[in-house]
Amino acid sequence: MRVLITGATGYIGKRLINVLLKEGHQLYCTHRGHNEMIEELTQTDNLKWIKHDFLDDETGLHNQFQCDVAYYLIHAMKSSNKGFESLEIQMTKNFLLLVNSIGVSKIIYLSGIVNTQQTLSPHFRSRFTVEKILNNGNIPVITLRAGIIVGSGSASFEIIRDLVEKLPIMVAPKWLLTRCQPISIRDVLFYLAQVIHLYPDRSIHFDIGGPEVLTYKQMLIQYAEVRSLHRYILTLPVMTPRLSSYWLYFVTSTSYNLAINLVESMKIDVVCHEENIKELFPSRLLTYKEAVKFSLSHYDGNDVVSKWSDAHLLSNIYDAISEEKRTAPYGAYQQLFKKEITKEEISNITEKIWAIGGENGWYYGTILWRLRAFLDKLVGGVGYRKRNNKSTLNKGEALDFWRIIEADKDKPMLTLIAEMKLPGTAMLKLYITYHNNNYYFIQNALFYPHGLWGRIYWWLLYPVHVWIFKGMARKICAQ
Repeated sequence: MRVLITGATGYIGKRLINVLLKEGHQLYCTHRGHNEMIEELTQTDNLKWIKHDFLDDETGLHNQFQCDVAYYLIHAMKSSNKGFESLEIQMTKNFLLLVNSIGVSKIIYLSGIVNTQQTLSPHFRSRFTVEKILNNGNIPVITLRAGIIVGSGSASFEIIRDLVEKLPIMVAPKWLLTRCQPISIRDVLFYLAQVIHLYPDRSIHFDIGGPEVLTYKQMLIQYAEVRSLHRYILTLPVMTPRLSSYWLYFVTSTSYNLAINLVESMKIDVVCHEENIKELFPSRLLTYKEAVKFSLSHYDGNDVVSKWSDAHLLSNIYDAISEEKRTAPYGAYQQLFKKEITKEEISNITEKIWAIGGENGWYYGTILWRLRAFLDKLVGGVGYRKRNNKSTLNKGEALDFWRIIEADKDKPMLTLIAEMKLPGTAMLKLYITYHNNNYYFIQNALFYPHGLWGRIYWWLLYPVHVWIFKGMARKICAQ
């Protein structure tokens, strides 16, 4: 089949691509970023990448290609804790305009379990609103409603992992007693791939969940049991959503916008109403503990395909860089380190570059980097995040408080852009070059200031930057 996948660079989309390619489908995948961000993604004759922003209905894609089925995997929840509902409505309407023009005969939508007996959180209300807009269109919609998705890199699983790994004793909000029906990412992808073979004459929906109903507290305890950790959890009868959100934000690697929306959702039972999809597509679903083991094995094997934080609107970063280079091509401040090296040193230096961050730290002044990340977290920034894999670096992934925008180990070349809150755009380039019959290691820290405050910021921290970056470069080159 000819398949359109929207949100293809997101957590679910990246994984679904591989599943559908193995089944032989012709894929058309949309992305919002610049072409540089998809060079490292899967490239085959059966996959075509299309730049398209669903906040804009005038992008010229109408009637440009034909598809049989379309997956709607776009979500705006991480972009803001307010106003994301209106963004989702706008994107959904523009999506319908597109699919009506390219011959789509059915839409597959991944939503959240809706319990109409309770007041919906903004997150679930928005998901349900999108479902109703899609259903009101002219094309039949197959909606899969899921609760907590357990998978390496998913937002929910990362929060559980952070809490259990970091806190031997937890004083937690009462929403830990809320019930849910977690499902493995493996089983979500199974259902997403199977329903493509359904041909309904009207819109239908299915609740999808794993074989167990658990409380969030039980999920934390069972995770600890899988990891052979002893954890003690005390739930408080009163803790406001805002306090709960700050608790998650500071303890885990989630963003505040995502934390507050998740907390609102976690106050509501998320349990399947009916499970007739199991009769249509019989399969042995993973238990929660099995799903945890399955997810952890991907961390151990350094093959985390996607992570919730990777679904970042990278086009905004590139637009910022392009604007800075356009308006001030010679206005960037830089801290440049250059050292002549031997051919024999290249391999050692390359391995050090590719091991940077995460548990290895930044080789020099790491405690100051961690302090900077903590301060960034206090003002609503990304703070310190774990790198996806211990031995590989891939374009588009998060690396602590940076985002990777170029990673080529053969050159070698690593380019990072800072995602912490700054009065400007900061980049770090690490690479080896060959010039005049000599090899050189280059480390260049660039800063494009935004206005006067950006320039003041640079000069105030200039001595610290010189000390840290020179020390880091010397450590990388040390034998």
